[in-house]
Amino acid sequence: MEKMTFCVPCLFGLEGLVGDELRRLELEDVRVEDRRVFFAGDLAAMARANLCCRMGERVMILLAKGQVRSFEELFQLVKNAPLERFIPKDGAFPVKGYSLSSQLHSVPDCQAIAKKAAVTRLGEKYGMSWLPETGAAYPLRFSILKDECELFLDTTGASLHKRGYRETANLAPLHETMAAAMVNLARYRGRDFFWDPFCGSGTLPIEASLMMRNIAPGIARRFAAEHFEFVPKTVWKNARTEARDAAVKNDFHAFASDIDADCVELTKANAARAGVSDCIDVFRKDALKIEKHDLRTTLVFNPPYGERMSSIAEARELYRKLGRVLTKVVPPWQMYL
Repeated sequence: MEKMTFCVPCLFGLEGLVGDELRRLELEDVRVEDRRVFFAGDLAAMARANLCCRMGERVMILLAKGQVRSFEELFQLVKNAPLERFIPKDGAFPVKGYSLSSQLHSVPDCQAIAKKAAVTRLGEKYGMSWLPETGAAYPLRFSILKDECELFLDTTGASLHKRGYRETANLAPLHETMAAAMVNLARYRGRDFFWDPFCGSGTLPIEASLMMRNIAPGIARRFAAEHFEFVPKTVWKNARTEARDAAVKNDFHAFASDIDADCVELTKANAARAGVSDCIDVFRKDALKIEKHDLRTTLVFNPPYGERMSSIAEARELYRKLGRVLTKVVPPWQMYL
């Protein structure tokens, strides 16, 4: 199949990081916009992005775009998209999307219109009055922003932040994509010790370990496009082989600690599932009792801030005490909070 345009949505503020990441993956025509990054490529590029993108949320194929100010215009935009190139006769095609600052503000109505248009297009192309939708899912997603609509085919399925290693989490889990971004923003390169003294379910040290060993974050999970008929199985086989060959075995070392014994056990279990338990020392410790050691260390952590865990008053008191403790260890330690 010829080159296509792909879109990788991301959390607001991470667009530049995701763009740089896609360039490092040697993807073409990378273009950064608010909350998303575009690139061009073939099916091999799609598989590589799904397997290796650490900070994006999903990988989608752009099918159509245009201005829509009425339901009729939305219907025609979807109906004119080449859906039959991607969706087979028995394919299921659930529709999701959003609309912001647009005349078409009712998302449920937009979903219904887009679904009806897709049914009309595929029914006409396949000569069928009824589509069974009993086969694999080909999720369609639309975005409408300031009356500009884009229609996508989602190749990822469950969001990319769901790596597969975190079956359970604590009360306030940090998204894996955000944790990877925090490690990236700390400019951590593995030359000193990494320590998260509020490890919770271990997401930060696990993401740091995956990054420092160049382990593809999606290597242990599955993707929607693995069931797409137009994607040869060899595409995924080759992409996984390439990703596994790129991983490195080194002496990277991280510390993960928490005052909660349950969080310590949770982090150990998650690290084992992620395949990085050999490079993370997990132990119980009060972050307010950190002692400085001679080994150069980078602290990266996301302490409670009074929403899902603790109260505002408790968070304020924690920060006051934490500030006094950390002045004793930095510099030469580095700290990213």
